[in-house]
Amino acid sequence: MITLSEIMTEHPFTLGPENSLKQAIDLMGQERIRHIPVVDDEERLLGLVTLSDVLASCESKLFVTTRDKEEEFTDSVHLGEIMTRNVAWVDPHAGIKEAALYLQRHKYGCLPIVERGKLIGIVTDSDFVAVAINLLEIMAEREPDEGSFDL
Repeated sequence: MITLSEIMTEHPFTLGPENSLKQAIDLMGQERIRHIPVVDDEERLLGLVTLSDVLASCESKLFVTTRDKEEEFTDSVHLGEIMTRNVAWVDPHAGIKEAALYLQRHKYGCLPIVERGKLIGIVTDSDFVAVAINLLEIMAEREPDEGSFDL
């Protein structure tokens, strides 16, 4: 059985609840990520901020009309205010099929990986796309050439 520990991103980028919305926006842009686990000083998972959370927070600032005010707004909002709490997480030894089904069923984009109470990784929908591509390549290599057949 292939486990999540084999496909997860170890040591994902994280922020704390005191970090600002602006810091989350900057990190997402710089690292090209859509999910940021929010952890405490001991790497315990407190919540999750997603690109959707960021966009929803920015839409709520409709009164902001200038770039200066926008930066002031995003600097003043802390992740602890907007993060999703009680986030579903999974053990690194869980099977990838079960995790993929869970993501699909609940329409989640990621699952934090927690071991002994601490965040150790993250698995995202992009990781599962990579697995699917790998499997398709393996299947293509095993297909017989056109025009030939096995007896």
